[in-house]
Amino acid sequence: MTATISYNVIEAVVAITAGSHASSSALIGFGLDSVIEVASAAAVAWQFAGRDPEAREKTALRIIAFSFFGLAAFVTVDALRSLLGAGGAQHSTVGLVLAAVSLAVMPLLSYGQRRTGRELGSLSAVADSKQTLLCTYLSAVLLVGLALNSLLGWSWADPVAALVIAAVAIREGVEAWRGDACCSPDAALRSSGRTTPTACGCGASCTDACCSD
Repeated sequence: MTATISYNVIEAVVAITAGSHASSSALIGFGLDSVIEVASAAAVAWQFAGRDPEAREKTALRIIAFSFFGLAAFVTVDALRSLLGAGGAQHSTVGLVLAAVSLAVMPLLSYGQRRTGRELGSLSAVADSKQTLLCTYLSAVLLVGLALNSLLGWSWADPVAALVIAAVAIREGVEAWRGDACCSPDAALRSSGRTTPTACGCGASCTDACCSD
């Protein structure tokens, strides 16, 4: 969790600064996504800082869900502005390097969060891992968009792909919002390491990753 928050703080500062210098809405949006991820990770950290993490699960999930919805709204508006011709971004070497590094680092951070979430039976931690994984997709979109804009002048490539990411963010937000009735940390800890739905306290209709092997 600490590694995720630390990396995203650095990522946000670099992306927003580079985006401002290059007039790149994609880079600025990527930096704001990092800010949202910090808020999401902080919500999970807050949950487990209390004596009864299960009691805080619902609130943490709501924060994560709203983070997804906020990200989707910003990306959608920004993408539509770009498609309507609201300015063109300049080449950004810093942005290209940042996108490439994030594309390599984010899957590792997401895997660690997801593994921890499954071990604790925590939907909020699993949902937060999905937010980190979403940043991997955004990194790929940013890298392709910046590269195509720099090499071929295809300014429309980034916003079109960003709209797909926004749709994924909405889906993940809905899943996080509905996930509070699935698993509970205490039930998972009482399961003695079993990972079946009944072991972690999941209902029969649970489809979240924390309920799967």
